[in-house]
Amino acid sequence: MSSHMDPARDDDLTAHSEYSSKITPGLIVLIDLDRFKEYTVMKGLNPYTPNDVTGELTRLVEDLAIKYRGVVVYGLDYARGTEEALVEIPFGCEDVDSIIKDLERLKNLINSYGVGVTIVVVHDYVSGMPAPNRRDAYHATPGRKRAVKILNGLKKRGGNILYVEC
Repeated sequence: MSSHMDPARDDDLTAHSEYSSKITPGLIVLIDLDRFKEYTVMKGLNPYTPNDVTGELTRLVEDLAIKYRGVVVYGLDYARGTEEALVEIPFGCEDVDSIIKDLERLKNLINSYGVGVTIVVVHDYVSGMPAPNRRDAYHATPGRKRAVKILNGLKKRGGNILYVEC
């Protein structure tokens, strides 16, 4: 996969809907590979280029955002492969059952590579705007802060779980 975004898909991933100027209710989806540094060392993989797992996660995050008109706030990385991502889905509670099924499929697919993945879904207000950096992505809103706190707690207990608070 090239390090440049596909312009046809890029428009979908970064387009701002009519809701982007204001905060709306929605879902915050936080996805993070578990102990991935250990996996890359064990498999002898270059951590700075996409591999099967990070390339697959890039594709899955893109597909999720496009399917549910979500915004990738942070983490999609074509050059290195995606290890973590934060997606906001405005009005996502309307599709929550379908979103959860897709996230279960994502988790099972990542698990099939022998890698754990922790996914947190919380219902809160979303901005629908990409963040300029990791700090803003994870701490700019109370909902994002709560999702990160939940994620960190789950990872401390072993991770590899899909947690939904909706």
